[in-house]
Amino acid sequence: MPGAKDERGAALLSVLLLVAVMAVIAATALDRLTLATRIAGSAAAVDQGRAYSFAAEEIALRRVGDLVGRDPAKLTLAGDWLARDFILPLPGGEGKARLADANNCFNLNSLVAETTPGLFSQRSGSMRQFGALMTLLGVDPGEAQSIAGAAADWIDSDSNDGPLGAEDGVYRSMANSYLPANRKMADISELRAVRGVSPKIYARLKPWICVLPVAEPVRLNVNTLAPEQAPLVAMLMPDQITIADARAALAARPADGYGSSERFWKARSLERLAPGDIGEQAGVTSRWLTLTTNVTMGDGFLTAVSLIDANGGAPSAGQASPVIVRRDWGESD
Repeated sequence: MPGAKDERGAALLSVLLLVAVMAVIAATALDRLTLATRIAGSAAAVDQGRAYSFAAEEIALRRVGDLVGRDPAKLTLAGDWLARDFILPLPGGEGKARLADANNCFNLNSLVAETTPGLFSQRSGSMRQFGALMTLLGVDPGEAQSIAGAAADWIDSDSNDGPLGAEDGVYRSMANSYLPANRKMADISELRAVRGVSPKIYARLKPWICVLPVAEPVRLNVNTLAPEQAPLVAMLMPDQITIADARAALAARPADGYGSSERFWKARSLERLAPGDIGEQAGVTSRWLTLTTNVTMGDGFLTAVSLIDANGGAPSAGQASPVIVRRDWGESD
């Protein structure tokens, strides 16, 4: 037929084009299948990692129950449990769990007192202690008091500026305006939103602060405090306790710990003081503990931070089993 020779070239070109399109479609489908397989594998690894971290929590709760049950009147370092990595051998991976004393920090929610359920008013004593802690850590005294006042205003229920504080009007006038929470903090990262808290100050304070689910005065455990944490003791009585005095009292701790707050305040470096009601803030028990669990599964890595109530919600230790009250996934800021 006329022109048949030229049409054979066109047919060949059409076939080659069809093969190229099918190759692209097949490559795209294979790529999507590979991605879906990886996503499914990652999800399965995360679920498995969470299951292992739940198992670590159960082990930790039993361990905490044993520690508290040994002597409900005090918690010491006996048993080498504090800040020690416990290895959890896992099939196809490894887990590490570490317990820490969550009492030994400044609880930002202690800046207020819950006068009636859901309503919070400023606690002046805790504000002075927070300002003193910042000053001991190298923050300018004026700046420290201003931050303490602003942090208390951030949490309290009213909208009235407290002494050196900051409420709605201050935050509305900022370039990126927002409003204070007027409720208890849920995470220490909220402090970054408080007026006057720069990234440098926040980084300096971060190892020393925490957020507990109670608006109560700070209560340290002098039986688990390390000497390098002496500023936490020194902040209790600003201008009366030096870091050196606090470090000396912690270093002089008996092998079996201080039996009571009174015994701690009778340490040679502190015996000149009359702490009064503040004396109870240097306690010998710990209600709050944190469990940090790191699970590695192949190329996957999962971190969980669990807050443990060693009292199980009871008024004092030994009356109820320890419970998990909060759980955070992933590394903190």
